[in-house]
Amino acid sequence: MRSTHRRRPLAGAAVAALTLLGAGLPATVAGAGADKDDKQPDLTRFYQQKIKWSTCEGMEVPKDLRCGKVTVPLDYARPEAGTLDLAMARYRATGDSRGSLLLNLGGPGLPGVPELAYGGENYMDLTDGYDLVSFDPRGVGRSSPVSCGEGTDEALEATGSDDVDNPRAALERLRRAADTCAKHSGPVLPHIGTLNASRDLDVMRAALGDKKLNYLGFSYGTRLGAVYAAQFPKKVGRMVLDGVDSLTEPLTEQGLVGAEGQQRALEDYLEACTEEELTCPFGEDARSAREQVVALVESLDEYPVPTDLGQEFSGQDLVGAISHALYSEQMWPALTQALNMLVHDGDTRGVVALTGGGFAPPPSGPRRSAAPARPHEPVDPGPSASPTPDAGLVDAEDVPLDNSPAALMAINCADDPDRPTAEHITDDLDDLRAEYEDASPVFGRYRLTQVLMCYGRPAGTDFVREEVRDVDTPKMLLVGTRGDPATPYRWTVETAKRLGSPAVVLDHKGKGHTGYGSSKCVHEKVDDFLLFGSLPDDGSSCVADE
Repeated sequence: MRSTHRRRPLAGAAVAALTLLGAGLPATVAGAGADKDDKQPDLTRFYQQKIKWSTCEGMEVPKDLRCGKVTVPLDYARPEAGTLDLAMARYRATGDSRGSLLLNLGGPGLPGVPELAYGGENYMDLTDGYDLVSFDPRGVGRSSPVSCGEGTDEALEATGSDDVDNPRAALERLRRAADTCAKHSGPVLPHIGTLNASRDLDVMRAALGDKKLNYLGFSYGTRLGAVYAAQFPKKVGRMVLDGVDSLTEPLTEQGLVGAEGQQRALEDYLEACTEEELTCPFGEDARSAREQVVALVESLDEYPVPTDLGQEFSGQDLVGAISHALYSEQMWPALTQALNMLVHDGDTRGVVALTGGGFAPPPSGPRRSAAPARPHEPVDPGPSASPTPDAGLVDAEDVPLDNSPAALMAINCADDPDRPTAEHITDDLDDLRAEYEDASPVFGRYRLTQVLMCYGRPAGTDFVREEVRDVDTPKMLLVGTRGDPATPYRWTVETAKRLGSPAVVLDHKGKGHTGYGSSKCVHEKVDDFLLFGSLPDDGSSCVADE
């Protein structure tokens, strides 16, 4: 729709105001309907900007992919205090375009630009009706990336066996971890989280020239979509949430659910692996294979091995790599190959590649830390103002290696109002660690570290838990997969109930994390809704693909 909504200079303040409202500016921003004494911050200059698309610098990407950026306030309550640039990427529509479709492909902590660049073929059918757009959220990828430096190592050691009998030492490590994350992340850290990411999403919508947000979100992207629906219900267009996140469970419960789900997925993988006895690095007995995986993780935690990146690869790095590969059965052959390289040759290149070339959370070893984000000078608020060019984005090679896990923890902590007290950790660390390891001897410690990383950080918002409910939006499609190792099907049902009557549930009776990429049926129903507005009946299902 951008081709039919290009603005030309208009004379007259009244006409200009109508033009702004037509582009989707909130009334309080545009001025219409606001009380004269209303002290709402003026965000006009952000909603007026136009995105300039160009070739993608520093990336080998498909030739038809274009990159750009949008400028947003560092602090929406004080937009004059500075701004951030967010990296964006776009494939133009090949058919008649109804505007843009924004995609968030998961996380939190996953940069959308490289995901769209290297995995965009999964969504090309949607270019029949949309420009496909993705982005690096604030604090992620090239968008003022956060980092914890050695902070994750402190948290990892706090959950290890040495500190179980000394909770005070664990608390000190966790406190140092939080301080280290703040030191390495710069001014964006207090303003990270889904609430501000949702506001950023609305600025993007307006900058793209869309009156409504059409949106496809996966995993964490479903949380972002749900928050947007609560914040900007009148701006929601066609919205699909696949692999639906919980809006109500505290991080401690989410961590246990994740550990249990990943353990089940690992056991499914090992059952299949051991049936292929000539290629499975753990032999032909599934029970023995499970024991060998636990032993391999413990061995690498005690004796990490070097990588081509000049860092050490630990058992927790291996747990993160396996976790990524278990999201889809399509990744199982690559996982088997990578584990063979590691077990038989001590070669870490395969397992490192499973996480996109970096280290999975929680990382170990020395890290490059992000340069503190430097807020731009405030933008001239005049009608023709544009963001400062080429400012704010970090070069791809300067993104910290631990950005993804650091952002995951920062965003989850910002979205969760609960904080374990010192007394709680002192009294319960031993029991908590045992509970997580009982849920999964492989993934328990990995998940517990992520939860405890919130200790020492400011309490997060209660908006997600308390305010995202009974949204007044058009119908939206929620996809839940019965065998999802990361977002269990019951979360889809619970979130649909929270969102209220607009939520329509599609029950995918398959396995793997999310349904769009693994089920032809889900893929078709999602495309039919996004392209043609055709919704399946609430509670209808898709059988698992053979």
